Order: sequence, then structure tokens, then C-alpha cells
Amino acid sequence: MNITRRQALAAGIAAGGLAAGIRPGLAQANEIVIAGSIPLTGVFAFAGIGINDGLSDYVKIVNEAGGVAGRKVRYVYEDTAYKVDQSVAVFNKLTGSNAANFYYSDSTGFAKTINPELNRKGSMIMAGASFATELNDAKAYPNQFIAGPDYSDMISVLLTYIAKTQPGAKIALVNSDTEFGRDPVATTEAMAKKLGLSIAEKIVTPPTSVDVSTEVLKLRRANPDYTIFHGYVLAPLPEFMTQAKQLGLKTKFMGTFWSMDNSLWAKVGEAANGFMGVMPYRYYFDEDAKAPMLAKIRQMRPEYVSTAYMQGFLTAMLFCEAGKRCLDAKQEMTATNLKAALNSIKDFDTGGLIGAPITITGNSIPVGRVYQYDAAKKVMVGQGDWINVSKPS
Repeated sequence: MNITRRQALAAGIAAGGLAAGIRPGLAQANEIVIAGSIPLTGVFAFAGIGINDGLSDYVKIVNEAGGVAGRKVRYVYEDTAYKVDQSVAVFNKLTGSNAANFYYSDSTGFAKTINPELNRKGSMIMAGASFATELNDAKAYPNQFIAGPDYSDMISVLLTYIAKTQPGAKIALVNSDTEFGRDPVATTEAMAKKLGLSIAEKIVTPPTSVDVSTEVLKLRRANPDYTIFHGYVLAPLPEFMTQAKQLGLKTKFMGTFWSMDNSLWAKVGEAANGFMGVMPYRYYFDEDAKAPMLAKIRQMRPEYVSTAYMQGFLTAMLFCEAGKRCLDAKQEMTATNLKAALNSIKDFDTGGLIGAPITITGNSIPVGRVYQYDAAKKVMVGQGDWINVSKPS
């Protein structure tokens, strides 16, 4: 996106300045406000719609149970079409007319752009759709967090699984030529070396690559045990897998969060069989453990909901938990106090959304599980235990 952070902020100030002056919908003392830049249209709408439903549903559950420490939760949002300048304008409008305590960010670009303004306000904390490693820095982003592992931690979960399953395995990395795609590459190489795994090939493709025949031949020559994709949603993964299988490659293909929605692979068919990847949350249909919150979601939503929905739902849960802890401690709901409350979360039960208790010591939740797609059953199936890749403090 060819827009500078300064230009984006300027656009937002122009759109949000009037609202900031009028402030007609400011929160009452008896409510908590979650505001959001939500991409309901545009290239990321497939995720934004699910995220919005997840946020809305958790707020409904909380309010039906009496709210947070006796306060009702109000969720306000506007569409951003996944555009940074539009997202900044929405931020200024919503935070100008609502005393927001929490904010949902639609992208890495917006999260980075708005960070100085978020810090200046000092009145709310932010999480969102991005799992960018850069955001997992409490010094640079003191009022933000990731409701899951960052991209580097996702790859670390995969590598930890590989090292345990096949010690000394050969790995090929395939990433898109984007900031998203490049994010965990350096960390992956370092982690692989630490775990005794070798990087046999590194391949970079355009984000919308169609013809991957040359890249598949590189894979054939490298003959890796595992091929890890990052920086894509779906394309060109099915084409890679189809051509590789036609050439007789035995490599196991893996992906990260945005390539792991079950509905994506259900449309691919037999070529998807055996695809593996990391998930920070349980799937809608998981029934392998006690998960009362999943059961609640299935009651509310009889049809499959996406992994993006789970991300939005958990984010709202963590917002509300941080607010509850802050209010229970009789502290003012400032950004500093809310983030401290969030970071007090230790061995927290998410109601089964994550299959292990979570602890938030910094800006992320470095936990995930490997799943594998079963084309015959059309479902992702859990492989082994949940893996925690938290770094020593």
C-alpha cells in the first residue's frame, strides 16, 4: 500500500476531527466500549466478517451474563475495506465519539501507523487481525497485543513438531514476496538450526502467483521432508501440492494461521489431503476435549464458523478479562492499567478455545497445535499436543 503513516494519520484526523470535538456518544461510567476497524469489504472481507461475528457474539454472551464487573459492554465498528487510510479515519471517528477502552485493528499496516496516536491517547489497548512479529515487542508497542502467537512463533510450533516427529528433517521454505511473507524467515532459519533441522531450499513467489512449475521443480531437486508455506491465504498452495504429487514428491506441506481455515481446503478436494499447519485455537467442530465455550458457540451458530471468528471471539474475551481485572482492582481504566491487567493473566482457561491454559507475559500467546486435513472427512484433525514456544524471561 503506497501511503505513508503521516498521510494516513492526516486523512484520519481530517475525518475524525469533528467527531473528536463533538463527542456525542461518549461511554457512560457503567459501560465498557470495544471499538473496531473491521474489513467487511475488500480483499480481507472473508476474514473481517468472521472477526466481526466473533467479537459481537462474545459481547452478547458477556452482556447476557450481566456484563463485566457489572458494566455492560458496547461494541462499535465501521468497515475499512482493509485500507490503512480508511482504518485511521474510522479510528479517529470512533474514538472521538466513544470513550473506547479497547480497539480492534484490521491490519499490520494500521497497527503500526496508529501506534503513536494510541500511545498519546493512553486510554485504550489494541489487538487485531495481525500476528506480525514486529508487534510482539512490548517496548515499541506497549499498548498492543496479539491474541495468539506471532508469525515467528507459529513457525516455531511447526518446527518443534517436525523435530519431535522426524529428527534431522529437511525443510523447504516457500513465502510470498510481501512484508507478511518475509516476516518469520530469519527466525525460521535460526530456529531450524537450533532444533537440528536443515533448510534445503528457500523459494519466494509473488503473492498471487499462478504458474509455480519452476518452483515445484526446485522442490523436486531439494526433495525436502517438509515444505512450509507462509504469506498466503490459499493460492498458490493447491497448485504447488497438485504438481508436487504428480511428480511423486513425498514432502509434507504445512502452513500458518491464515491458510488454515477448514472451509478453504474443503473446496480444494483430494489435493488438500494431508495438508498440515499451525492453529492457535480449536476448530468449530473439535470435540476431543471439554470445551464449554465451543459448545456455546455451536449453540449460537449451528453452521461452521471460521478460524477468523475464533480469533475475534478470543480477542473480545481477553479485552473483557483485562477490563474485569482492572475494575476488580479498583483501578482507572487507562491503557497502562489495562495492559498490566492483561499481563497478569496466568494459566487462564479460555473455555476450550485454546487447548491449554494461557499466560500472557508480553504481547502474545505463544501457543499452538498442529492440525492435518483429512479430505475424506473434510475436517482438520489435531496432531499431538498443544505446543508452547514461550521464550525464557
